[in-house]
Amino acid sequence: MKFVHGAAALALTAMSAFAHGEDIRIAHVYGKTGALEAYAKQSHTGLMMGLEYLTGGKMEINGRKLVVLEKDTQLKPDIGKAQLAAAYGDDKVDLAIGPVSSGVALAMLPVAEEYKKLLVVEPAVADSITGDKWNRYIFRTARNSTQDAVAGAAALPDNASIATLAQDYAFGRDGVKAFKEALAAVASKAKVVHEEYAPQQTTDFTAPAQRLFEALKDRPGRKVIVVIWAGAHPMAKLMDLKPERFGIEIAPGGNILPVMKGWKDFAGTEGAIYYYYGFPQNQMNDWLVKEHEKRYGQPPDFFTAGGFAAASAVVSAIRKAGGTDTEKLIAAMEGMAFETPKGTMTFRKEDHQALQPMYHFRIKKNQKSEWDLLELVREIPASRLPIPIRNK
Repeated sequence: MKFVHGAAALALTAMSAFAHGEDIRIAHVYGKTGALEAYAKQSHTGLMMGLEYLTGGKMEINGRKLVVLEKDTQLKPDIGKAQLAAAYGDDKVDLAIGPVSSGVALAMLPVAEEYKKLLVVEPAVADSITGDKWNRYIFRTARNSTQDAVAGAAALPDNASIATLAQDYAFGRDGVKAFKEALAAVASKAKVVHEEYAPQQTTDFTAPAQRLFEALKDRPGRKVIVVIWAGAHPMAKLMDLKPERFGIEIAPGGNILPVMKGWKDFAGTEGAIYYYYGFPQNQMNDWLVKEHEKRYGQPPDFFTAGGFAAASAVVSAIRKAGGTDTEKLIAAMEGMAFETPKGTMTFRKEDHQALQPMYHFRIKKNQKSEWDLLELVREIPASRLPIPIRNK
């Protein structure tokens, strides 16, 4: 009897292992805790809503159950690297999505190559991720610094003198570098005359602002401070220092809704943004806006759309590849077009960067509700965003 029981137990174990192997296992490796926690929460919400929408609520693809494992990087590169290795090695995930921070992402890229597993980067932005630090296992649904920069450059007056304010790490420095190149790419006559970098956790902007004002105040024509910033945004604090007394304008990059809600006193200010819930007109975005408002009492935000886009890329790729074999996924994803709340994105074959539209916005003068913040000046299609290939 012992032999029979043992054989039965062995058979059950084998069946369990087979069933477990049939699950599609996805790791979301992202900064659940830390300074960018708000971004992370949105990203995960968007990812799960995207998987729900794209599977008709079944959370399965071709009969295989979707299992999402959450891993917290704590915004620390060494922890992000270890968590991704654990996901690939111990948890046997088929692929991973994340992280929030560009610095963490750069530490994680070699891990994907070591394990020969996909990492879909969302929402980290630094150009180097799909540039000189890239490898063939990396795909990015997030926009990169250059996409931000080219869109921002396209939204600026053509003859302006520009000073930049950015954070002193990969995101900020890549952003400024990309912005300067973007001005040339869109044939703008605007010129960067000063670059100002501040620590990520800066809360007092008096000294940086004084240097920015000094650099711009005596320049002829339009004078603009371009802000490239993640986390708590310095827009309001800069405006408190009254740049208008020197004829200086502020051009913020788009941000999350709670941040932009604080900009209502700056009506007429223009900039460029990755996503704002009221801009895209498509069925997927309509569903996301309606369901997010129903569940959370407010519209979806910047990074919610990004998480949803990552879900769409993964689901589209698995269906196209007929499974989760890494090589088949890479072949399916290179050049693949897929639908997102922003509309169609396409993974460029050469560097796996998702090409996508951006938006030129203006802060509304008459805001009808708490979240009625921006008006669309124009959509900037992917075809009008000259994004260089940087992974040579």
